[in-house]
Amino acid sequence: MNDEGTAHIEVRDLALAYGDRVVQEGLNFSIARGEVFIIMGGSGCGKSSLMKAMTGLLRPSAGDVWYEGQPYWAGDEQQRQEIRQRCGVLFQSGALWSSLTLAENVALPMRHRTRLSEAQIEELCAWRLALVGLRGFEDYYPNELSGGMRKRAGLARAMALDPEILYFDEPSAGLDPVSARLLDDLILELSASLGTTIVVVTHDLASIFAIAGRALYLDAGSRTQLALGEPAALREHCEHAAVRAFLSREATVPADAGETG
Repeated sequence: MNDEGTAHIEVRDLALAYGDRVVQEGLNFSIARGEVFIIMGGSGCGKSSLMKAMTGLLRPSAGDVWYEGQPYWAGDEQQRQEIRQRCGVLFQSGALWSSLTLAENVALPMRHRTRLSEAQIEELCAWRLALVGLRGFEDYYPNELSGGMRKRAGLARAMALDPEILYFDEPSAGLDPVSARLLDDLILELSASLGTTIVVVTHDLASIFAIAGRALYLDAGSRTQLALGEPAALREHCEHAAVRAFLSREATVPADAGETG
């Protein structure tokens, strides 16, 4: 865990549940400013639920998420709104409006949340789309683009309000290997050039090893985090067999997967 004084985001004693069904509990970790941080684990372990709790879409059953010393869920609505405005989210589908052009999709948050002139909005939209490699596609509609291009367009919209934190939910889902690699390269470029803190939910090993500074492993069986660290080090030296199996892409997980071994 990073030192508390340097944490951009800190999760403290977080528990997630849907009614009586506990998904995860006892989650404690921090993320440094500018870090590319991975939340990983098998299907159904609670990766997306954790991201929803961190972005204000799912109230945790216990604990809180702190942004530079400010609690999200214990704060008032104004404080939560201020924190949300510092974050951008790229959902699996890209979440683009099919009836709007790419420029109109990117402009939408600016028109609703800023007092920028139309000329300023148009200029920023063009810049955001150029940043993700879509210069010249301003007037295209989402259904005219490939899956990888729609993901990049969704990223441009997530960046519309110049967020200091970007969340990605399974960014490589539905993409071919080449498109997925291009998106990984773009994530690294954003981190390096803009200093953006990036949190990625994924189970894709190629992406995990390509972009992660550190990775958090969530376990469905024990319903808590089993490991936190650099993926290569966890693959070779983690005390938990489930983590080593996941990062080695082993076909079967040992019977003691949730235990040390």
